[in-house]
Amino acid sequence: MIMAYAVTINDLTKRFGRFTAVDRISLNVEKGEIFGFLGANGAGKTTAIRMLCGLLIPTSGGGTVAGLDIYKESEMIKRSIGYMSQKFSLYGDLTGRENLTFYGSVYRMNNGEIKKRIDELSEYLSLDKFIDRPCGSLPLGWRQRLGLATALIHRPKILFLDEPTGGVDPVFRRRFWEILYRLADRGTTLFVTTHYMDEAEFCRRISIMHRGKIIEAGVPERLVQKYEQPDLQELFIKLITESEANAKNI
Repeated sequence: MIMAYAVTINDLTKRFGRFTAVDRISLNVEKGEIFGFLGANGAGKTTAIRMLCGLLIPTSGGGTVAGLDIYKESEMIKRSIGYMSQKFSLYGDLTGRENLTFYGSVYRMNNGEIKKRIDELSEYLSLDKFIDRPCGSLPLGWRQRLGLATALIHRPKILFLDEPTGGVDPVFRRRFWEILYRLADRGTTLFVTTHYMDEAEFCRRISIMHRGKIIEAGVPERLVQKYEQPDLQELFIKLITESEANAKNI
């Protein structure tokens, strides 16, 4: 039986001059899966996700997103996925409703569709109390929830989230992940970059990235057992330390 993947990556590479930001990474993400792209800041996670979203052209290698080629069909990829960047583009002088209306129009939804979808997202994400307030006046956590709503406005089947909970408190991060679980239960594929170990534990599978390379991948609990570590954080430290030591010996 051939598995239909939401995302495939084959030897994907991105260089900026002499600097290699992403170095021949390969992996597959199944439909409906929560996949965690784990690594410290500067590991290459954001560069990789931007290539998958059609925002950067790879130097070499390839891949598909929703069956679309990241080289040849990048514009179609942009229209078919949801993407929430580290610094998502909410217009601060517009209300949440106005932002959502604008993004709905970008995806060529008609006014009736946009209004219905805003009502659905407002209820689903509990936006009622702040959706009609200017986004620039909202706390970071609520802006992030609105950012998620803009990524979902057109009902994408694949959602890319680049450090979606950076800068918010642990309680809000937990609530945000509860929302993500509900999305996955409804069949949405989630590709999440993070450097928080507790978030990585929420993922069905993870890959650990360091200096542009994927140094390990698998189910979090099984990886912890494989390397005989007490938890994911200790596993992460062990793998990064060993990778650094090996690099020095080359």
